[in-house]
Amino acid sequence: MSPALVIVITGPSGAGKGTLIAELLRCLPELEHSISATTREQRPGEQNGREYWFLSPEEFERRVQAGEFLEHVPYVSQKRYGTLRSELERIARNGRVCLLELETEGALNVKRAVPGAVTIFIGAPVAELERRLTERATETHTEIGERLHLARRQLEQSGEFDHVVVNNNLELAFDELERVVRRELALAARIEP
Repeated sequence: MSPALVIVITGPSGAGKGTLIAELLRCLPELEHSISATTREQRPGEQNGREYWFLSPEEFERRVQAGEFLEHVPYVSQKRYGTLRSELERIARNGRVCLLELETEGALNVKRAVPGAVTIFIGAPVAELERRLTERATETHTEIGERLHLARRQLEQSGEFDHVVVNNNLELAFDELERVVRRELALAARIEP
């Protein structure tokens, strides 16, 4: 797989990554979203292999030890998340460009591990992140506090990524994200053998 054909989108919880990625996948069929593995509990309506690969902590660790992960990190409440190498291989076999949605530490790990990976940070003001997380109502008050504490640190890291898109306005943020991704796809197409 050409390392130039890995696009990584990251940013704090509540920045709107999922919404932006869904629209990006709708508009750019050459992209395919990699399904991450996690040890967190499956939420109502989620399916194993669609939103995530839901693994027990023991199975996750076994796969870490076997070298099956490109990257893996602990997250809030000590849940683990990671990208299975098999997902990148599956997407490459399908002739598509791999799109990863990762926590910032994982995104930086991929940036170091995959030469040519394109990293895009999606940000938003902390007050807006708090409003979105509260309205989402998928985490406890304690978990929201943990995510906001982490978000502040992540926002400070935004300069370590290739591109930064601020999501104050969904339509404008999507337009900017789409321009960035189309430009990167065009560049990658020109340098492939």
